[in-house]
Amino acid sequence: MTMQYDVKSAHIEATGTIVSSRNRLKGYQCISGGTAGDIIFRDGGAAGTIRLQFNIGTGTQPIGLPIPGEGILFTTDIHVTLPTSAKVTIFYG
Repeated sequence: MTMQYDVKSAHIEATGTIVSSRNRLKGYQCISGGTAGDIIFRDGGAAGTIRLQFNIGTGTQPIGLPIPGEGILFTTDIHVTLPTSAKVTIFYG
């Protein structure tokens, strides 16, 4: 079996665009920083299409998940909305 492409990582600690090109989200790890709320991944900036959304609590344990298959396709960019103090590292390719 051959590798389709290299997997890269990126980290962000405030709401914003984490990858500014077409890519597939392969997985993530996040931590709340003590603030509960939704983490939202959008394609096309802050007002773009929601591709993944989940809620995190106030706990301090990291939450991680590999995305099955080829991952989630973001055709424009990967924008992340984070609750206050939350941080996320993504794996993409």
